[in-house]
Amino acid sequence: MGQNREMINKRGSLFAVLVLAVVLTGCSIGGGDTYNGADAGTHGVTVQATGTAKVVPDGVSFTFSISVLAANTEEALSKVAEGSEKARKALEEAGVVSEDFSTQNVSVYPEYTYNTDGSSGSVSGYRGNQAFAVTLRDTTTAGDVVDAVVAAVGNSVQINSVVPILLDTQDAADDAREKAVKAAKAKAESYAELLDVDLGDLQYITEISSPSWEARAIVGSNDMETGAKTEIDLGVQEVSVTVEVRYKFD
Repeated sequence: MGQNREMINKRGSLFAVLVLAVVLTGCSIGGGDTYNGADAGTHGVTVQATGTAKVVPDGVSFTFSISVLAANTEEALSKVAEGSEKARKALEEAGVVSEDFSTQNVSVYPEYTYNTDGSSGSVSGYRGNQAFAVTLRDTTTAGDVVDAVVAAVGNSVQINSVVPILLDTQDAADDAREKAVKAAKAKAESYAELLDVDLGDLQYITEISSPSWEARAIVGSNDMETGAKTEIDLGVQEVSVTVEVRYKFD
């Protein structure tokens, strides 16, 4: 009985030592930050921080489709080709270079009439479609380009999206990166103050997320009958960078 108690006490003591060692070696302090104070060699803190820069988009992504219903596939593709050529001419006359627009897809397929019970009936025609993607580098004339394509093609055009985008992200990424580094250092200094130690040298810095941003879709709209022009509201977009840094404690 005495031997069992002695064994239990030894195991309990060993467990307590192990727990204490884990606590002293490193403990998480939330938000991806870690304090490590096991010995002088590892005495320090690892923190993460995100910097964000707001910037006005400098480009517009414009996607549209030419869609035509015809009696057969040959006629459908022929009419789509006619509409596509009008769209290309409108883009070129608006100053869009050929390198900034491309075909995304060409398709033709049968369309069916449907019976009252929901079952498919006979073929009503063949739908031809060609989709385009355009990058507009002059945001001040983006709405005019959309209107020009609509005016040239007419009812056969379907505008899929008009999205303000960032073409040059370097300045915004640099700004976000600078803010992230400053925020990370400030956080490390805060931990050092709370722990009543001096912040030492930087041991490493890692960019754990590349510059990222979210494009916000805006559907283009116009009213050609009343002469209203399409206006593209650019708004602002956020570019974010997240870094992880580690500082020694002196």
